[in-house]
Amino acid sequence: MSESCHSRHFTWLMKSCFPNPQQHHHPQPQAQAQARAQPLHLHLHLHRPISHHTTISALPDDLLLECLSRVSSSSLPSVALVCRRWSHLLSSSALYDLRRRNASIYHTVFVFSVTDSGLFAATLRFGHAYSWRTNFIPAGDCGEGFRGPLSHARISAIGRGIYIIGRREMVRYDAWTGAVTARAGMVFPRKKFAAAMVAGRIYVAGGAARTSALEEYDPVSDKWSVVAEAPRRRYGCIGAAVDGVVYVIGGLKIGASESEVVPLAAGAEAHVYASSMDLYDVEARGWLRSRAVPSGGCVVAACATAGFVYVLTSHAVELSFWRFDARRKAAGGGGGFGEWCRMKSPPLPAQVRLDSSVRFSCVSVGDAVALIQVTGCIDDLLRRSGRSTRGLKEGLVLIYDAAAGEWSRGPDLPEVIRRAACVSVEC
Repeated sequence: MSESCHSRHFTWLMKSCFPNPQQHHHPQPQAQAQARAQPLHLHLHLHRPISHHTTISALPDDLLLECLSRVSSSSLPSVALVCRRWSHLLSSSALYDLRRRNASIYHTVFVFSVTDSGLFAATLRFGHAYSWRTNFIPAGDCGEGFRGPLSHARISAIGRGIYIIGRREMVRYDAWTGAVTARAGMVFPRKKFAAAMVAGRIYVAGGAARTSALEEYDPVSDKWSVVAEAPRRRYGCIGAAVDGVVYVIGGLKIGASESEVVPLAAGAEAHVYASSMDLYDVEARGWLRSRAVPSGGCVVAACATAGFVYVLTSHAVELSFWRFDARRKAAGGGGGFGEWCRMKSPPLPAQVRLDSSVRFSCVSVGDAVALIQVTGCIDDLLRRSGRSTRGLKEGLVLIYDAAAGEWSRGPDLPEVIRRAACVSVEC
């Protein structure tokens, strides 16, 4: 990649900013007669050749940022390849703010599926063409830290950077350019853990049998560090964050080993883990009082948006959808903090109990919630219970409008995306 650029690198943007110097101006006959009537010294001065060597690389950064802020999202990957200067400007917060001001930023759901051959990425942009777009990145283009499948990965986003966190490794996916780069792995290997972002840093907890450490990732230094010890060791938990508080939700109590049979006496304790959540205050560096999910259902999906934590729970005979008021810093002191409210359940078959073969992921999209079926087939689940099929196969996408309190069905996931992890990004 070159340090600077010339007009030939991005001719379409050059033409949109400057007139084409190749288009010579041909004076009219009357203008030619007036030129001949001028004195000789003035005539020579007027016919002195004028240089037209202005290139787009001569633009100052602020003007170039204005131009780049109007480039379509589909052309942003090409922008990063023009030169180092453009690549650097593309990473600046100023460009992100300009694109937001120009209404070029959209809520976008990213769904990733990782295989031995590479990384599949599917995107669903809200407020735009309402359909999935799929991209495949071969394993060789995913950075040196990419070592095949990231089993039970978790995803967290900081700005337009999407961090796919595996058991021992992590990669960063650029939502604008699609570039994948290796990043430092966690201090402790984890599986099915909770991950959430607060103030530009990622926090992870659970998923490790030998430690209860809560880790913090700083993207500037690319380093993980242990900041606290969690009150419970959870496995299969989910992470969310609101107002500077990290929520570690659901999961099971981690035993001495995965092969150990949990005693019957421990069943009640395991149920407490599955229907509760631990709260960590990042600013105070301390744990708050744990909260129980009403009705005692096992948490199967959760996310946070607009000051609330939304939780989908599975019971013996039904699914229920709950909202937890997490607004600690709202005007007036956030008087509703800690209150639960039952919301309208998603339109799934009645009396269906999800098991490990069917898994949902919940992500926030502005003020809405997207419930995405990332594993399994509900039809198969119904057949195993002796019920007829309902046309609900793999990749179901449901959208909950928090303002209207209603569910709608979105476009199903592409067939190549299975056993996926999801995140929502403004990009």
